[in-house]
Amino acid sequence: MSDLLPADHPLFLLLHQVRQTGNTVTEHGVVISSPRFHYDGVTVQGAAVAECPGQVLLLIQNASSTKVLDRQLAFRSAARSVSGMAAILAHEVKNPLSGIRGAAQLLESSVAENDKELAVLIRDEADRIRALVDRMEMFSENPEGRRPVNIHRVLEHVRALAENGVAKGIPIVEQYDPSLPPVWGNRDELIQVLLNLIKNAAEAILDTGQPGQITLITAYRQGLRLAVPGSDRRRHLPLLVTVRDTGPGIAEAIRPHLFEPFLTTKTSGSGLGLALAGKIINDHGGVIEVESRPGCTEVSLHLPVVRDEASGMS
Repeated sequence: MSDLLPADHPLFLLLHQVRQTGNTVTEHGVVISSPRFHYDGVTVQGAAVAECPGQVLLLIQNASSTKVLDRQLAFRSAARSVSGMAAILAHEVKNPLSGIRGAAQLLESSVAENDKELAVLIRDEADRIRALVDRMEMFSENPEGRRPVNIHRVLEHVRALAENGVAKGIPIVEQYDPSLPPVWGNRDELIQVLLNLIKNAAEAILDTGQPGQITLITAYRQGLRLAVPGSDRRRHLPLLVTVRDTGPGIAEAIRPHLFEPFLTTKTSGSGLGLALAGKIINDHGGVIEVESRPGCTEVSLHLPVVRDEASGMS
């Protein structure tokens, strides 16, 4: 390979890591190019060969995750545009809405009985628009404080909320790696993301009209490194959290647009859930992957752990 690739190519770093640690190492979004061939955005996995010390087996394959990360980079700028729009709306819309709602309440107590429904409608619509602006304000560029977070305690809290709310009556199964180190993040934001993912999973199952199941999975992927959207560095993101459902799967036509703001197939949805989740996880230095087929959708969060973040590992 040294005859075909430069000495600083990621493949040589991967080989060195495998030989040094003996672990399987995976790199996503690798470009392999020489005068003889060109492979753009492939996944490379290296593993030590037990029978031959010092030898490494390389597996090179195309992977949809690279395309997912590229789309998240594009939609990150879209989320920023929503952030700017929210700042304008907060100033230009929320104040007049308060006046409209107050006037509707006054009308409700003074108009004839058959006109009260119109006053209630005005009040409810004002509340709906305000709630939408509030959700858009969550795209603020102001990052919340990060600290070590036990992801299993977050999941325990989210599961309790879901079982008494958005996923009531739907079995939730746990497949946890109990030895995970803390994630470097914001507890409240992670709760928000995971609760939204479980809500989406529950709604997908309910749409089938059939019994279903939500599975929460955690794992530690030693050696997994990803190119994070918006960064020129490859980051070690070993902590994996997956929400799996047995719903109908995501329509092929929608998949390329999953993280776009305002995309929704629900009559009552705002289309900000996954876009906001993508922004929050990106702010954490992680990425989201979505894999879907008929009967199964998995949304996976790849997150940094405390010791890597504290050491500035990249």
